[in-house]
Amino acid sequence: MDEKFLTVNRNKIRYFEDGKSDRNLILLHGLGGYAERWSNVMPFLAKKFHLFVPDMIGYGQSDKPTADYTPEYFAKFVFDFMDSLGIKNTSMIGTSLGGQVVIECAASQSPIIKKIILISPAGIMRKSTPVLDAYTMAALYPTKEAIKNAYQMMVGPGKQVSEISIERFLNNMSKPNAKMVFLSTLLGLKNAPDIFEKLGKITAPTLLIWGKEDKLIPYEYSQQFVESINNCKFIPMEGCGHSPYVEDPEKLSELVIKFLA
Repeated sequence: MDEKFLTVNRNKIRYFEDGKSDRNLILLHGLGGYAERWSNVMPFLAKKFHLFVPDMIGYGQSDKPTADYTPEYFAKFVFDFMDSLGIKNTSMIGTSLGGQVVIECAASQSPIIKKIILISPAGIMRKSTPVLDAYTMAALYPTKEAIKNAYQMMVGPGKQVSEISIERFLNNMSKPNAKMVFLSTLLGLKNAPDIFEKLGKITAPTLLIWGKEDKLIPYEYSQQFVESINNCKFIPMEGCGHSPYVEDPEKLSELVIKFLA
């Protein structure tokens, strides 16, 4: 992976780039996330695609301007990011918050977007869950113990949580404005308009992937996405929680490569 930086609307944005294919693929992380969350799948996907994996604006090592971090704000960032890199066509993968951002982008029916993959996307769930509560507390009052507990709840009991991911989350949430961005994003999600109209506008072929053991955005929400998106293929992932790209990266990569073939 090559770590790079570029300026998007006067904001410094960090991203990873990998792969030599002429088929582009953008990966968008979730709430409180960062580009390295995709590290386990990037070696598989880079063999088939030209990957662009940003720290979305406000997150990771990207700038954190004072703004309303709404789904629309993130979608505009993604289009500006692509424009800054000269990307003329691409497929997209988004998880959780990143999934809702991909939905915002795809609902515009931009010809730039070829296919989309949504992994446990946000957007329909309007109430919190114990896992989301724990994750929010870990973000606002970050300690190694709180972060490990939240990550453990996300993936489920008996699965290992890497110390590196805990350290990265702790470092990221300790940066100036990081907590403001997190809270603003939560408010932006809570107050976002009903997503069903936007789901109905998606014309790009869509793959929906959901961990059957997901406790952060429970698996039960998946059916509403399937029923609302035209041309949507649905694949549940057995034994996975909210982060199948971390929990079973090889299987997830196989599904992605097959769908985008």
